[in-house]
Amino acid sequence: MRALGRWLLLLSLAFLGLQLFFALRILGMNWLSPESTSFQRSQAWQILTREGQLAWRQESVSLQDMSKSLQRAVIASEDAAFTQHHGIWWQSLEKAWEKNARAKVQAEKRAQRQPDKPVDVKIVGGSTITQQLAKNLFLSGERTLLRKAQEMVLALMLEALLGKERILEIYLNSVEWGEGVFGAEAAAQHYFRKSAARLNTWEAARLAVMLPRPRYFEKLPQSTYLARRAETIMARMNDVVLP
Repeated sequence: MRALGRWLLLLSLAFLGLQLFFALRILGMNWLSPESTSFQRSQAWQILTREGQLAWRQESVSLQDMSKSLQRAVIASEDAAFTQHHGIWWQSLEKAWEKNARAKVQAEKRAQRQPDKPVDVKIVGGSTITQQLAKNLFLSGERTLLRKAQEMVLALMLEALLGKERILEIYLNSVEWGEGVFGAEAAAQHYFRKSAARLNTWEAARLAVMLPRPRYFEKLPQSTYLARRAETIMARMNDVVLP
């Protein structure tokens, strides 16, 4: 029992040490922007391995140098309650859990019909902009309950240690907008040959709609879904309150 107690103590200390490390990293982002995120490093490695060279576009700019339309469009598309929550939007998360529960039941039924295949249930949905940033900054892309729990802890840290404007600024400067295209400035130059500050309402909405699947939509610029969804986002943008 004593040995078990020591192991539990060591695990607890390791967990607390990791959380302290994350907290110090986040606190430093008040003054220094992250040079790269965990997600970016993963993508860079995949591109380099596949292509043998790294085509990369990224340029950090201040939030003031990004179109207000882009800020509103991204919030309208990704997290309409961004200015209202403290990192986690519990109503959206509850809906995601219900969806995951239904998916698990369906997967178990498939497993009964095909017992040779393992049950694979992915944890999906419910992420705020803050949670997306937490995941991109520090975590892997795996969808597990443990990773989701750490993501939520990091989201609460981000909200406590950084302001909403800073969270949005870091997010918009680091989020993926295509193969090797990261951040609003790079996206604006790549798709519209202009700076992020000069994006109009339609251009901003188009970029915002790409965010869930940027590499997919990069190859389908004339997608009917992309155009229709952009119109929906444009209609919602006037209701968005910026931080």
